[in-house]
Amino acid sequence: MATNNLDIDTLAGQRLMAGFNGTRLNDEIKYLIRDLRVGGMILFAGNVENPEQVALLCRESQAFARQCNCPPLFLAIDQEGGQVARLKAPLFKEFQGAPKIDTLEKAETMGRQMAQLLSKLNLNMNLAPVMDTVPSGFRGIMNQRVFKGDPQTVAKLGMGVIRGLQNNGVMAVAKHFPGIGRTTLDSHLHLPILDTTEQVLMQSDLVPFKVAIENKVSGVMLSHILYSCLDPGWPASLSPGIAKAFLRDRMGYRGLVVTDDLDMQAIKHDIKICVHQILKAHIDMFLICHSGPDIDTAVKETRRLLSQNPSMHDSGTASVKRILNAKKQYLVGG
Repeated sequence: MATNNLDIDTLAGQRLMAGFNGTRLNDEIKYLIRDLRVGGMILFAGNVENPEQVALLCRESQAFARQCNCPPLFLAIDQEGGQVARLKAPLFKEFQGAPKIDTLEKAETMGRQMAQLLSKLNLNMNLAPVMDTVPSGFRGIMNQRVFKGDPQTVAKLGMGVIRGLQNNGVMAVAKHFPGIGRTTLDSHLHLPILDTTEQVLMQSDLVPFKVAIENKVSGVMLSHILYSCLDPGWPASLSPGIAKAFLRDRMGYRGLVVTDDLDMQAIKHDIKICVHQILKAHIDMFLICHSGPDIDTAVKETRRLLSQNPSMHDSGTASVKRILNAKKQYLVGG
């Protein structure tokens, strides 16, 4: 499906990845697909009962998208291993957390086995791995979710997981750009501010992301952290200075750029302001992970801005082209 054949509703809807209620194809999911024409959906523990149910939910959602003449859906989940896993034992294979993955072989094996599990469930995107670096001896919120070691070690192990996922048909999303390993506040609850120099970021936090970008990771997730040296006004997830000028233009990333969940308390702005910043920053997709009026408002505001702002329409068309290219590469029927 070429971007020049897409109407404004599809151009807008493809930019959203939405959470939802329920464990079966229901009226809410049908509304997201048929009326909002969302680009993807994200599953959480409340959407999961057992393997057969998840596989059916995903299969029926894709079938409904085809029925509505929509592009196929990104169907995503957070399956990092360790403390962040939406698919849990005994019904699903669980994986060790990143701190226990200490060899390249273990990393590649975990990525491959994750891909095998997700593929059987008809899921096609893993919002993992975490590529944040925690300095030695630092006590922050990410200690139990990161690979141990220096930035080069994190890069090597993270790339092992990425290869294991992507070589087996599941998209990987490296997070949380440009790095949250040295933050102590939880962005689910607060807006952390990382006051350091660009030189420090380049020598530490950004090293794993640079390697992932060079090796064509499918997606990069932006953090809800304010990096005063890169953009003193906006967190990375809403920042043209970080998402476009730094990640796209300077680091040369050509894959999908996605925000972290806009429902997090770190983001205090009205959803319309968020959408304006996201489109201005050439961010491809934004996540709204909980049902509610923000989902409707975000899509309608995206439609309005794309219709009224030629530069946003042009950059938005480029974003949807990236989205559709990724779907063609990774999704059956894309």
